[in-house]
Amino acid sequence: MRTIMVRYKVKPDRVAENEGLIVKVYEQLRDENPAGLHYATYKLDDGVSFVHIATLETDGSNPLLEVSAFKTFTSGVKERCDELPVSTTVTRVGSYEPR
Repeated sequence: MRTIMVRYKVKPDRVAENEGLIVKVYEQLRDENPAGLHYATYKLDDGVSFVHIATLETDGSNPLLEVSAFKTFTSGVKERCDELPVSTTVTRVGSYEPR
């Protein structure tokens, strides 16, 4: 299992556009239901920073990269950003889920 976190900051006038593109990614994910992918997106308190977390159940390819709406989202991300995306692999130290 591999977890990837991406963080970036968009220009204030591009927040709604960015969120709209993210919504389209989730719509397509719900329709296609790719196996082995857990994906979440968060907007931070400043209103312009976003964090995406993808957990892949296998060491193979990332199914998110095959989603056309994700390709559209990533194709213009540099123009939308004040701070470009930074990607890092994270390792879980612990977690909690209620019983």
